[in-house]
Amino acid sequence: MQVTEKKKASAGALGAASLRPAEARKGASWSAPVLAARFLGALALLAVGAVHLQQYEFLYSAIPTIGTLFLLNFVGATAIGLGLLAPVERLLGRFGRFAVNLLALGGAAQAATAFVFLLVAERTPLFGFQEPGYDPPALMASRVAELVTVGLLGGFLVARLVRRGSGERW
Repeated sequence: MQVTEKKKASAGALGAASLRPAEARKGASWSAPVLAARFLGALALLAVGAVHLQQYEFLYSAIPTIGTLFLLNFVGATAIGLGLLAPVERLLGRFGRFAVNLLALGGAAQAATAFVFLLVAERTPLFGFQEPGYDPPALMASRVAELVTVGLLGGFLVARLVRRGSGERW
C-alpha cells in the first residue's frame, strides 16, 4: 500500500511540475524584453567605455584630471558591462539577483554622470577644463551611448521592481 501512495505522490509531483512550464511560458514573454534590456544596456555601456578610451588615447590623456576620469570611465564601464553580460545569478547564488541590480544601477549612474559632466564641460569649466567641441562625432557618439545606456538599464531596473511588486524576489 505504501508503494501505491508513493506512486500517486510522484504522479502528483509530475502533474505539478507540468504546470511550471506553462507558468514559465507566461513569464517568458515578460522576461525576454527584460533580459534584452539588460544585455543591450550592457553593450551600450561598453560603447560608452570604448568612446571614452578612444578619446583618452586621441585627445585627453595629457589633461591631468579629465584624462584620468576618461580612463576610469573606460575601466568602470568595462567592468560593469562585462558583469552584466556574465551569468552573475548562477555564479553568486542567492546574491546574484541583487548583484545584477547593483551592476545595472551602477551602469546607469555612470552613464548618467558622464552625460551630465559632458553637458557641464561644454558650458563651463569642469575641473579646470572646458570642452572645446572639436570632435563632434565623438561627442554625439558619447551622448547617444550614454542616453541609450540609461534608458535600457533604467528600464531593466523598473521592470525588475514591477516584477518584485508582483511577487517575484529581487
